[in-house]
Amino acid sequence: MTNRNVSPAGNSPLKCQAKPARRVLVVEDDRDIRRINAVILHRAGYHVDTAEDGLAGWKALQATHHAPESYDLLITDHDMPGLTGLALVKKLRAAHMVLPIIMVTGKLPMEELMRRYSWLQPAVTLIKPYSIKALLGTVEALLRTTDAALKLITPSPKSKSRAAIAFQL
Repeated sequence: MTNRNVSPAGNSPLKCQAKPARRVLVVEDDRDIRRINAVILHRAGYHVDTAEDGLAGWKALQATHHAPESYDLLITDHDMPGLTGLALVKKLRAAHMVLPIIMVTGKLPMEELMRRYSWLQPAVTLIKPYSIKALLGTVEALLRTTDAALKLITPSPKSKSRAAIAFQL
């Protein structure tokens, strides 16, 4: 017999997380895709906010940019009316917001996007239609890569600069 932790309702496993859940913004004009992505990511343990278009996504990003609860990841559709996914990312980069991005597209492959729009990076493309496994795998891989890159550029608390050592003396 396998011993599993289950929720009080008894229908799904409890998630044990050593660190707080990551916060994801999903910007998608198709209501059904937006809802499905939010449910999938929420069930995988992410905090998820959604926006129905690029303008609403931009407002959400601006509202949390300097807040402790800012986003860890942006998932945006490429082809939306009004402010497209590309225009949203361009605004994000112009505002010097550093955030990994998953660009969802049914039209342009990643190579074409990167050739045309090198300022998108760091970004990956998820081609429609995609599976739940592809969505979660892409999210996890991009967050892992981003975490590893941040560790390389962030000094560890154990290493002290000369100024910090001099100040303690």
